[in-house]
Amino acid sequence: MWGTIVNAMAVILGGLLGVLIRNGFSKKVRLVGLAVLAAVAGPLSIIGLLTDYINPLLVITGSIAACLLWLGLCWLLRNGLPEAYSNIIMQGIGLAVVIIGVSNSLETQNMLLVIISLVIGGIIGQALGIEKKLNTLGQIAQKKMSGGENSTIAQGFVTASLIFCVGAMAIVGALDSGIKGDHVTLYAKSMLDGITSIVLASALGAGVLLSAAAVFVYQGAITLASGAVAPFLSDMVIDEMTAVGGVLIIGIGLSMLKIRDFNIGNLLPAILIPPFYFSLIPWMGRLLEWLS
Repeated sequence: MWGTIVNAMAVILGGLLGVLIRNGFSKKVRLVGLAVLAAVAGPLSIIGLLTDYINPLLVITGSIAACLLWLGLCWLLRNGLPEAYSNIIMQGIGLAVVIIGVSNSLETQNMLLVIISLVIGGIIGQALGIEKKLNTLGQIAQKKMSGGENSTIAQGFVTASLIFCVGAMAIVGALDSGIKGDHVTLYAKSMLDGITSIVLASALGAGVLLSAAAVFVYQGAITLASGAVAPFLSDMVIDEMTAVGGVLIIGIGLSMLKIRDFNIGNLLPAILIPPFYFSLIPWMGRLLEWLS
């Protein structure tokens, strides 16, 4: 579970920085940031003096540079990200999200399965009213946080959750963590997700922070049940799950670009259809043999 915990923490820390970039750096935030940097640099310097593992001069120099960089960032964004910059960042992210979705969707070797998954998943999601529930939760959270009526929390949560959870790194990394105790893949994913969460949160706000819970639950469940689910998550299954998720990510990108609004929340169950499909194939073969 350690790899998943690190991954979730990276999303939270990156999301917090992104929210600060979006909303601005108050005096309190500036002081807390300097205190955190000093609190990290102090023990590292002491360790460097007592051991040969860390050069204390390098730690001090790096800490000073980090403090100056932090103060410069705080000064530039003391009033938050200007709307014009926020809009252009949103457009850039939207285009990038579409590219990510297209790249993932090309993983499929069975386009018919992708279509079936989207149809069945959409019916399930519509029946459960997932999109409506996500929007309701997002509006409640938005009102409690800032009193606003136009919520981007649900959009930020769904967008970040799909980007962070869809793909081979999330599944393979969680399986390696559970079966082999190898967290390298999830550590690498943590770095990527941390940087991505900064960019997403600067445009979509605090909803990106909530995606850390989705990362923790999704990857944590795979890690804990790795021995049981590994036979059902072959490379072929992972490719098809990635492809279905890629189509949903394309929809998110198009929504961010305001080309067309999609009820992505209601389509989320589609990602879980490929594992059921491949697990049913042997049973269907036996049934056909029995009928013949």
